[in-house]
Amino acid sequence: MPGNFRAPPLDHFVVTTNSPTRRGAVLTLAGALLSLSACGTAGSTANAPKETSAPAPATAAPTAYPLTIENCGRKLTFDKAPSRVLLLNGTSVAEVESFVALGIQDRITANSQSYGVSDDPSLVAKVKAVPTGGLTLNDNFEVPREQVLALKPDLVISTWAGGFDDKIGSITRDQLTQAGIASYVTPVNCGNGDPTASPADQQKFKEQSVESSNELLLQLGQIFDVQQRAADLVNGTRAEIDRIGQRVADQPKKNVLVVYPGMAMMNSNGLPAVFAGGMYDDIVARAGGVNSFAGRTTAELAEINAEALASAKVDLLVVGLFQESEKADALAQELFAKFPQWEASKNKKYTSVSDSFYLGPLNALAVKKIADAAHGNP
Repeated sequence: MPGNFRAPPLDHFVVTTNSPTRRGAVLTLAGALLSLSACGTAGSTANAPKETSAPAPATAAPTAYPLTIENCGRKLTFDKAPSRVLLLNGTSVAEVESFVALGIQDRITANSQSYGVSDDPSLVAKVKAVPTGGLTLNDNFEVPREQVLALKPDLVISTWAGGFDDKIGSITRDQLTQAGIASYVTPVNCGNGDPTASPADQQKFKEQSVESSNELLLQLGQIFDVQQRAADLVNGTRAEIDRIGQRVADQPKKNVLVVYPGMAMMNSNGLPAVFAGGMYDDIVARAGGVNSFAGRTTAELAEINAEALASAKVDLLVVGLFQESEKADALAQELFAKFPQWEASKNKKYTSVSDSFYLGPLNALAVKKIADAAHGNP
């Protein structure tokens, strides 16, 4: 996400250590995404992502400690690279996959994030190999404060600001500070789950994009002194997405519907969860498409009914996979039969994505898969 799947977001995600049944996981994910706007669609009214100038190439230099950064209005100072990191769940895999991509998973003492499927199949085993620290999540699928303190981490990371809310049994950032433990929120989600967040952080959350994933990689690179690796990853992602953009620039834009059938609990009508807004719209746009429900808020997406789906313009169906047992072809054929009026149904045109569609290091894979399906594979 899943925080948009935070990734909620959506950035991406509750098949966790000692995970409960799939139904329980989906219910928790649904609640998290609907209330938190996983990837940041809440309040969005735009019908298409904003046009922005291309960022300057990422550069790298060794980290000079002590390093002080600002995170959600707080000053964090690191005297050295953290070596005992605890990753909170937050229905995300953005953080653990970013650590793996940067080659710093050995700094993780306990990880509570996992997903079970990935658009990069090698990541499933790599994430599974990251230590869990024997964590047992509470009813809110978060790490209880007692377990956090018992693990004696030097850094606790949450994918969203609400992950440090004591109302869900989590430890607060102030409590961590009192214990001499640093805390960090993925930058784009500082406005996610914190009603006191600055207007700038709230707006940033609403407007997240592929660059939000890059920002996380670059800042982790700085904190852990792997800035060259982070810069290479980000520049590679940008270059790949730029190549795809140039390839599809002169092609007619396709209407793209993105649904996650395994997350039907997110829809009040029991239909497949429709993903739109924020990063989701950005990824589709970069692939030469227009999200069929672009700019809709999380609340609006939750209320989509069969009539709205039937009348939507759909040239390409994108099936999101949530569990390893789900089969994209079967799910697509089921939807084609239910909504034969779609252009995609007439042409049997679909593709699938999983974690690459959320906040995290794999966004270029989602752009490529959608672009190839919509416009052809060169």
